[in-house]
Amino acid sequence: MSTNTFSKEAETRLMNFFNNKIDPQEMAKSIRQVNYVLALGALRQHETLQNEATSLENSFYWLNELAEVLNPYLDLE
Repeated sequence: MSTNTFSKEAETRLMNFFNNKIDPQEMAKSIRQVNYVLALGALRQHETLQNEATSLENSFYWLNELAEVLNPYLDLE
């Protein structure tokens, strides 16, 4: 796993976005909903799924990781 560091500007912009524009829990909920819809769409189109399976897997994984950062749901016991 690689670790990327944000520039101060990017970090400030992200903080402003989540502090002023959107609730992190709502954003996480939206990401999970979109991820679910994308998964259903991919499963219904066999050609797309076969041609880009790795790309779709990575996309679903990283979207879920982002949702977990915003609102830990899967880590709760």
